[in-house]
Amino acid sequence: MIKVEHLDQSFGKKAVLDSVTIQINKNEICALVGRNGAGKSTFINSLLGLLPVKQGSISINGMEVTKKNAAWKKAIAYLPEKFMLYPMLTGLENMTFFAEAVEKTADLERIEHALRSVSLWDDRNVQVKSYSKGMLQRLGLAITLYQDSSILILDEPTSGIDPMGRKEILEVLKSLHDKTILLSSHHLDEIRQVCTHVAYLNERKMEKFTVDDFLATHNLGGIES
Repeated sequence: MIKVEHLDQSFGKKAVLDSVTIQINKNEICALVGRNGAGKSTFINSLLGLLPVKQGSISINGMEVTKKNAAWKKAIAYLPEKFMLYPMLTGLENMTFFAEAVEKTADLERIEHALRSVSLWDDRNVQVKSYSKGMLQRLGLAITLYQDSSILILDEPTSGIDPMGRKEILEVLKSLHDKTILLSSHHLDEIRQVCTHVAYLNERKMEKFTVDDFLATHNLGGIES
């Protein structure tokens, strides 16, 4: 569960988030929606502890996000919009490298499970320089899933991917029934397909809706259908 209470963030004199309060409950898939520049990246970076909390509080599964308390980090995994992979290594070698960055010895069974979950097991021995963008994004997702965290934060996971690649990513997300997911997205169709709720960031404030209520009540100019 993600719980944010009265979060303020600013850069210099420019306020970005103003008393943001929201709770994302266990097993919800919540879309983070807002116009470009609304503060979505600031919100995500605050959840990840990359930006110190200036006012308010953030907790992950009941653990407060602070520099002194690192226990919350095990509960959360993050997939950035552009995941940096090693093009000369195979998919399996990339998986193993990142797994060993988290723990001394990679768990081969967990690696296989993660690669199978994103339909990349058959391509595990192919250098990733030959992967399509959709395959690269699925590999990034597999690396994120390997951590076996209960909460996933995904920043535009289908950005720049062709329709087939987007479909593949969405099918994976729909299969993650035991995860709590915050998904930054501009695409209404994928929000309809995979999300249960919407966290709408507008004019420094955030409000949470069910997907149906959000689509029924909001002008979605600037968000792709």
